[in-house]
Amino acid sequence: MSGAGDPVLDALRPWLDGSRAGTVLLAVSGGPDSTALLHAAAALQAAASLRVATVDHGLRPEAAGEADAVARASAALGLPHATLPWMGAKPLTGLQDAAREARYRLLVDHAATCGAGLMLTAHTRDDQAETVLMRLASGSALAGLAGMRPERPLAPGLVLGRPFLGLDKATLVAWCEARGLPYLRDPSNGDARFARARLRGAAAALAAEGLTGARLARLAERAARDEAALRKAAADALDATSLPCGGARLRLDGRILAALPDAVALRCIDQALDRSGGAPRRLERLEALVLGTLLPTLRQGGTVRRTLAGLAVAVDATRCVTIVPAPPRKTAGSAAPSPALLGNDDPPAYIGEA
Repeated sequence: MSGAGDPVLDALRPWLDGSRAGTVLLAVSGGPDSTALLHAAAALQAAASLRVATVDHGLRPEAAGEADAVARASAALGLPHATLPWMGAKPLTGLQDAAREARYRLLVDHAATCGAGLMLTAHTRDDQAETVLMRLASGSALAGLAGMRPERPLAPGLVLGRPFLGLDKATLVAWCEARGLPYLRDPSNGDARFARARLRGAAAALAAEGLTGARLARLAERAARDEAALRKAAADALDATSLPCGGARLRLDGRILAALPDAVALRCIDQALDRSGGAPRRLERLEALVLGTLLPTLRQGGTVRRTLAGLAVAVDATRCVTIVPAPPRKTAGSAAPSPALLGNDDPPAYIGEA
């Protein structure tokens, strides 16, 4: 496996070169994509010290045996392997989202244990296309349509990399089959209970209408490019609007905010809430606060006070915006509010990175 003109090795090589030397954690499930990642990384090991981890979600009886198969394949390549079990009760709804959250939590913890500064997954262009479609269906803005990033910080001292995001799944399947590498097939990938599986089933019809994986991936690249520019403009604006704090967690010059384009002002307040320690929030609620309340008040004059993400956001008569911790809410008992009251009756539009 010299790798001359090999798309899989060529895509992976930059992630394992000397500039990234150190411990690299490979997230391997045993499917064709991650099997290609495992064997290609072993062939290119170079200066990197490789570790392999498989998450056993405990959702199917076969899962433990599949993790064992990855462990045996890793051992045959001389690579240390760990199986990371997802323990505890599993939710009745939102199972795939919960499994994803658990998977990354377990992998991040293991990366810290083995001293890895880089974790690689085998997400493909097909996965990116599905992600974009799911975000589109949820009414996402640019940050969501940007899909998965090729590289992003995952935890302090840990970077997540996706070297195969520009390759389609068929390329990785063919790479494994050309080398006689056995791989697993996860039956949940075809389970119509899950949105991703339903989108896979519709892929041919969507492609016939022009929504090919390549075009959806290109949309993600363009959205990521534009979102990065808007967030940079918002960060610069936040620095320009920040005032001495006094007793507030954050004080902003509302006159500068009012002059910003709506898209920049929205992101500026989003970053201000992050800087102030705000809790995760839905895009719809951020839009209601900024576009529906703050900017009209700043542009037309007046005062207002609203709460979001555990913070109180107020505009005073001098057009100063203050952000402080909100007082604790009064509760009416232990009964949980309905999903509709929490805003959970519809999928939230996506804000953050994936």
